Amino acid sequence: MTVSPPGLAPADLDSYRRELTAYCYRMLGSGFDAEDAVQETMVRAWRAGESFEGRSSVRSWLYRIATNVCLDLLRGRQRRARPMELGPSRPPVESSLEGVLPDGTWVSPIADDRVLPVEADPAEMAAARDSIRLAFVAALQHLPARQRAALILCEVLRWHAVEVADLLDTSVAAVNSALQRARGTLASADLGERQAAVDAEQADLLAQYVDAFERYDVNRLVALLRADAVQSMPPYAMWLEGARNIGQWMLGVGNGCRGSRLLPTWASGCPAFAQYRVDPLGGHTPWALQVLETSGGRIAGIHSFLEVERIFPAFGLPAHLPE
Repeated sequence: MTVSPPGLAPADLDSYRRELTAYCYRMLGSGFDAEDAVQETMVRAWRAGESFEGRSSVRSWLYRIATNVCLDLLRGRQRRARPMELGPSRPPVESSLEGVLPDGTWVSPIADDRVLPVEADPAEMAAARDSIRLAFVAALQHLPARQRAALILCEVLRWHAVEVADLLDTSVAAVNSALQRARGTLASADLGERQAAVDAEQADLLAQYVDAFERYDVNRLVALLRADAVQSMPPYAMWLEGARNIGQWMLGVGNGCRGSRLLPTWASGCPAFAQYRVDPLGGHTPWALQVLETSGGRIAGIHSFLEVERIFPAFGLPAHLPE
C-alpha cells in the first residue's frame, strides 16, 4: 500500500505542478516531455511518501525527484535544438521541404499558462518569460544534464549553491565549478533579445501582423519583419533567413496559407498565434502554432510548429473553426 508524505494530500503535491513543469521544460526542451516528467515526479513522490521524513521542505524534495526523472530521461538522448542550429538556411523553394527532422530533435513550445506564476510582479514575470524562450531553452540543451540543472536552479530559480549541492549530492565547490562552465557556454550562444511585456507599440505590431497575415498582404507583412528575420517550421529541417526570402516563400510554396485565421495565445514566453487554414469542407482547420520573436519594433522570428494534433489540445485550442 502506498501513502502520501505525512500530512500531505495529493492536492498539496499538485500545487507545485506549475513550477515543476517550468523546471522540467528548461531541462528537457519539450513541453510534452516536461508534462510527462512532472507526472512521473508526482507518481514517484506518492509512492515514496513514507521515505519523506521532513528534513527538507516538500518543495526541495519534489525538485530532487524531478531532477532525477529528468536525468533519467536525458541519459543517452540526443540534445534538442532549433532548425537554425542544425544546418544552413534554405532557399524559398519547394524542394527545401524534403528534409524532415527525426522526432524528438527540436525544441518545442509550451503554453505560458502551464508554467508561468499566477501572481508575480512585472520584473519577476519578465524574468520568468525570458527563461522559457525557445532560444534560451535551446541554449540550455548544450549543457551537460547535471550542469544544466545546477544553472537552472541557481541562476533561474535563485537557489543557494549549498541547496543545489545537497539536491545533486555533490559539493558546493563542484556546483560553483559547474556554474562557471555553464555560464561560459551560454555566453557564446545566440540568445536573441529578451522579449518585453506587451506594451502599446508591440500590441500594435501584433495587430498589424494578424491583419496582414489574414488578408495575405505579403508586402505589408514583409514590411513588419526585420531584414534579417528568420522563419522555421518544425518538423521540417528547413529554415528561411531574410524578410525577402520569407515573402517569396509565402507567395510560392506557402501560398496554401492564404485565407488563414489566427487566434492569439502565448507560448514559451512569447506572443503566439494558432493558425487555421481554410478547410475545403468548410471553416478552418488547425495548421500550425506560430511563436513570434520581436526586436526593435519589428518581428525577428516566426517559428511555426506543425504538430497540431498534440500542440492544439495541449494549449486548449479549438479543433476547428466554423465559417
